[in-house]
Amino acid sequence: MTDWLIDNEPAVRLGIFFGVFGVMATWEVLAARRPLSMPKGKRWLANMGLVAFNNVLLRLLMPTAVVGVAAYAVDSGWGLLNLVHLPIWMAVIASVVLLDMAIYFQHLVFHAVPILWRLHRVHHADRDYDVTLGTRFHPIEILLSLGIKFCLILLLGPPVVAVMLFEVSLNATAMFNHGNVRLPLALDRVLRLFVVTPDMHRVHHSVIASETHSNFGFSIPWWDRMFGTYQAQPAAGHGQMTIGLPQQQDDTHQTLLWLLVYPFVGDAGDDNIPDEDGS
Repeated sequence: MTDWLIDNEPAVRLGIFFGVFGVMATWEVLAARRPLSMPKGKRWLANMGLVAFNNVLLRLLMPTAVVGVAAYAVDSGWGLLNLVHLPIWMAVIASVVLLDMAIYFQHLVFHAVPILWRLHRVHHADRDYDVTLGTRFHPIEILLSLGIKFCLILLLGPPVVAVMLFEVSLNATAMFNHGNVRLPLALDRVLRLFVVTPDMHRVHHSVIASETHSNFGFSIPWWDRMFGTYQAQPAAGHGQMTIGLPQQQDDTHQTLLWLLVYPFVGDAGDDNIPDEDGS
């Protein structure tokens, strides 16, 4: 099973990616939560171009990916879970939950540290909110995140199947909770007890700083409540809230080249983590 996961990891992840992406894109057409502020074609060309660039880069630099590191940790006996010998089902659950909590704290750090925020602001500079935003990350942030995952896997020693499950669920839920889709409010209240919903995460993409610095979770919604970063709704409501960064509220820079160079250029105001007044 482990060998099969390692050999087929790219195909499995790619198949699930396109499946979830297709479902969410169709859902957005049938039941959009809010109108888009700029043409979809231009944004999608930039955002999906970044996805393609990142995937080619990762395959060239780190072809084994996280499942290969997990297999190495298991074979070498590295990591906490390889020392305590839990039942496989318990090790899988513990691994997925702990890895998700680590990604929550990683997200906090990328907001708190100025040099990391310069990378992460590529994700926040989009003026619209739809499924493509869930995949819009600067390649250097992707590489740093992957390095952090490698270290976590070596320390934790999770089963290979747990790492595969975590990676697939993280990717799928990122597209789901960035979807421009409408859910019945009663259903949303129930779902956000178990998974980060689009209405929950959309708050995080507000231009208002106190909202930008809330709802950091990607998959599991518990961490924001546990660590005091949860905000149920945006102050202006989902229909009226402004998405993006205060300094980037025009359409001129939404290109693939701009996304790649944005962390390294910009006015002084563009370089800063948003203050409490949103400036």
